[in-house]
Amino acid sequence: MSDSSLMPAEPAHVFTTIDEVGEIVGREFGPSTWRAIPQEDIDLYAQLSGDDNPIHVDAEAAAKSRFGERIAHGMLTLSMVVPHLREIYKVSRTTTGIVYGFNKIRFPNAVPSGANIRVRGTVAHVDEIPGGWQVTLALIFEVEGAAKPAVAAELVLRHYR
Repeated sequence: MSDSSLMPAEPAHVFTTIDEVGEIVGREFGPSTWRAIPQEDIDLYAQLSGDDNPIHVDAEAAAKSRFGERIAHGMLTLSMVVPHLREIYKVSRTTTGIVYGFNKIRFPNAVPSGANIRVRGTVAHVDEIPGGWQVTLALIFEVEGAAKPAVAAELVLRHYR
């Protein structure tokens, strides 16, 4: 007989419709599945963004830094929010959904090259706007095996009828 308290908990989801968005304040969701940030992605992001700081792309220089190895860009880590959220947060029956912006972003911990990250969050605010809803998600990006999160951010989404 197995002890269900030892089983890993299923991730919580916020899957709702545009008509029910006003009722989701305070709901927790996640975590998403773990996803790696490989060095190839870090190098490509450095090339595309122009941010070629040696802590991201030069193994020798990064080894001498306070991080001891190459790390992902904070903005690269943040940009990975979309695939994570698709697993754990969705509003259906909309005509359009957009990222409206961020209220706050902090990068309290580095993500080593090749490390796994995942996202969890809480629906912090829901406000009615003309034609839809503005939803603020308080998000935490965890790094596998690390005590501190890589990112803490308030993502503002708009969902239109």
